[in-house]
Amino acid sequence: MTTTLVRPRNGKLLAGVCAALANRFGLPKFLVRLGFIVFGLVGVGELVYIALWIIIPKEA
Repeated sequence: MTTTLVRPRNGKLLAGVCAALANRFGLPKFLVRLGFIVFGLVGVGELVYIALWIIIPKEA
């Protein structure tokens, strides 16, 4: 578990947002991805994902 929120270069599928959140909070990546899928069906998941993609910096 890392102390900063950064998008990793490895272990990502699309932009690394779910991998970053999973690494930061110590959760399995599939649970975070499943959460975004569920929220995507509700209608807010895509907007949150895009916002986090812009906000979270890429790993150096």
